[in-house]
Amino acid sequence: MIVAIVVAVGAVIAILAVAALRQTPEAEQPVAIVAVPAPQAESSDCRTLIDALPEQLGDYRRATAADPAPPGAAAWRATPDSEAVILRCGVERPAEFVLGSPLQVVDEVSWFRVGEAGTGDNTGAEQGRSTWFAVDRPVYVALTLPEGSGPTPIQEISQLIAKSLPAKAAEPAPVR
Repeated sequence: MIVAIVVAVGAVIAILAVAALRQTPEAEQPVAIVAVPAPQAESSDCRTLIDALPEQLGDYRRATAADPAPPGAAAWRATPDSEAVILRCGVERPAEFVLGSPLQVVDEVSWFRVGEAGTGDNTGAEQGRSTWFAVDRPVYVALTLPEGSGPTPIQEISQLIAKSLPAKAAEPAPVR
């Protein structure tokens, strides 16, 4: 009888241990952030912005960037295996940003969208992502959003940019 009780208790403990292991969240893999030309990534403006970045953007939590991480870059993920929201500070003016380009203002920050989501072009819009550039600050800030991310990440980053970086007139390139 004692042996039966010990075996039963051991089985219950084993079942609980297996259940606990299955509920452990999967380990988060670092986000690989592709380096792009960002000549002002280490400027004081970018350091100010990067230092002020939040740990969370709506449903997205700050993620670790894989080494070597480019300067002036940060990432957030909704889940450990989901596409990341990527911010890059100090990037070059997008070539498509010319006189007459449409801008969208979000919380006093003027944004220029490059490409269309899902077009497969080489402008950061592959796989349903879209890339937005803040174009009215002393440095260009690029924000790449995964498909279905909603407006919260760009709204929260806009509020932060408006507080952290002084506004200036946008300087689009001349039309060729």
